[in-house]
Amino acid sequence: MAGVSLVLKLLCFLCLVFVAPWTASAALVQQKFIIGTQTVTRVCNTQTIVTVNGQYPGPTITVHEGDNLIIEVDNNCPYNITLHWHGVKQFQSGWADGPAYVTQCPIIPGNKYTYNFTITGQEGTLWWHAHITYLRATVHGALIVLPRIGNEYPFPKPEAEFPLIIGEWWNANVEDVLADAVRRGAVPNDSNAYTINSQPGDFYPCSANDTSKILVEAGKSYLLRIVNCAMVISYFFKIAQHTMTVVAVDSVYTKPYTTDVLVVYPGNTIDVLITADQKSGLYYIAIRAYSSEPSGTGFLNTTTTAILQYTDSSNSLVPVLPSLPAFNDTALPFNFKASLRTLKPLVPQTVDEEMFITEGVGVVSCPNNSCAGFNGGRVVGSFNNISFVRPDIALLQAYFYGINGVFTRDFPGNPPLAFDYTGNVSKSLWQPQLATKVKVLQFNSTVQIVFQNTAIVNIEEHPIHLHGHNFYLVGQGFGNYNPQTDPATFNLVDPVMLNTFGVPTGGWAAIRFTANNPEFGFDMVFLTLDGPGCSVKVPPPPADLPKC
Repeated sequence: MAGVSLVLKLLCFLCLVFVAPWTASAALVQQKFIIGTQTVTRVCNTQTIVTVNGQYPGPTITVHEGDNLIIEVDNNCPYNITLHWHGVKQFQSGWADGPAYVTQCPIIPGNKYTYNFTITGQEGTLWWHAHITYLRATVHGALIVLPRIGNEYPFPKPEAEFPLIIGEWWNANVEDVLADAVRRGAVPNDSNAYTINSQPGDFYPCSANDTSKILVEAGKSYLLRIVNCAMVISYFFKIAQHTMTVVAVDSVYTKPYTTDVLVVYPGNTIDVLITADQKSGLYYIAIRAYSSEPSGTGFLNTTTTAILQYTDSSNSLVPVLPSLPAFNDTALPFNFKASLRTLKPLVPQTVDEEMFITEGVGVVSCPNNSCAGFNGGRVVGSFNNISFVRPDIALLQAYFYGINGVFTRDFPGNPPLAFDYTGNVSKSLWQPQLATKVKVLQFNSTVQIVFQNTAIVNIEEHPIHLHGHNFYLVGQGFGNYNPQTDPATFNLVDPVMLNTFGVPTGGWAAIRFTANNPEFGFDMVFLTLDGPGCSVKVPPPPADLPKC
């Protein structure tokens, strides 16, 4: 049931201690985003969708590390909206992060807001997207951060670079899809197509004439910047008869890792080098959904394609199709993550704060079992048996202005009850507490979180995203986490650094990070207190910050 894989997010609000150095090589990058609607046809179906500047996907923003971005957003669509700059750490600019009712209230129709932030210490591929309701399905685009002028990539310079934006298409208004799910208390209906650069590819109806193409010259190397903008779906990604060398994940450089298949989680970005070293021809770039649910239902089991075309080949050739993994190949994602290594690691060797967090879904009772979820209830996401309740005012505003009664500071560091997390879970444990709780962390503390997947309702892999930080994935395994023996398996030397990953199906994953950067978040929230050396306080909100 892919729809149950709600993207469970972690965000943090932390005192800022680092101010970006401004040098002559940094630039001011200004753009205007006009949010509007337009009519688009895919898979023989025409829909009115929300776009930015009339583009689907939205505009690609290309900057250099250290640049200051000022993006004015005019909301001319009929829905409330916010924009999130996915993976940007937002040093001293938490008001610009974008999660609705977390760092800001939505931009209502007819209003505008200016996002102002500097990208510091990050290079690679990030992305931006709407961060309210289901508008992310069409409101998204790549954010490419090149090395600061005068610096080079830590790998051979490619001949050219191509963004590949993975997404989904519904034969319906996506706001209606979500509203229907909320009304029924069930998960949203599956999409009708997966897309690459907004096109479904040759194997969908009414689509072959518009399949995305990449032109390459024999013998030359290229950088593909892959972004998964899908709502909840992870994908296997292959290029027929070509290998790929991973050089960055989530805007963090990796040691080169060569493979013929990628696993791209929702919100994940992967940069790969490819060499056009095959005979002249056309080769499919192909994706299919990865679903860890045992039943094999609840997702679209199709193949989406783009085309890698050699410049001296004929358009009349039939592209070569790669053999894709089985949809439920759970070992492949596990091994893929384990094979990635950070290029320049600085892994925390000691831990100040340890948390053990059960994650998955729960079911909230409905009157007379009237909802369409399990047992007549409503399906919700859950951390340590807490399902986050969205407040009526942005959490960051409530914190900054000292408004009481919006949230409490007692999110538990452990589940309320120990049980066989991956076994046959009693239905008495299915219903979580509904609350708006935060976890308090001390400034600059090193944090270790072990996420434990649970079999509540059903068992499947869930993606996790951390705002304002990257983290090291120091360990993972199947089954219930054993605190006595499993830490011995941790990689504390050169684990992969991410901002988005998946907790293995029926298993666990351990991450480490340092709480030294500002954000406030939802589904689970960290509040990091000011501490010694924290001389830069949270700045006041911008004058045009939307009001709730």
